[in-house]
Amino acid sequence: MQQFTVPQFIDVEDKIIGPITVRQFIILIVAGFFLFLEYKLSDFAFFLFIGVPTLLIFIVLAFVKINGMPFHYFILNVIQTLKKPMIRIWARSEEIYASISKTDKEKIVVTPSSHKAQATRSRLSELSLVVDTGGAYQESNNNEDISFTK
Repeated sequence: MQQFTVPQFIDVEDKIIGPITVRQFIILIVAGFFLFLEYKLSDFAFFLFIGVPTLLIFIVLAFVKINGMPFHYFILNVIQTLKKPMIRIWARSEEIYASISKTDKEKIVVTPSSHKAQATRSRLSELSLVVDTGGAYQESNNNEDISFTK
């Protein structure tokens, strides 16, 4: 029998320059590009006013982890949570429509307050026998002839 090497630590990112991962390196390159554009398109005082917050945002995106996951995943989870409703309300409908029909024209309407169907132990064992035998089980019950043959 062949032996295979099972990969371990698959959630650890690859390091390229010292402790910096590929993701962090790409984020820092994008930050450098934005800082370069801000430096070229503005005077030095305005560059300091806009460049420092930009650099801080990119450093947080690159290096901060919350509960072991990168900060941008955390931000995406916060946005998803804020988009969902705060209160969930369970609305019970008044009627439950069953599509089980005895004839082609007649449908059964079950209301929760009028009738609760309870399967008896014998009916459950009968149904499990039908499932176990692959539908080859035949049973005659009262006036109805139920046949499950292939």
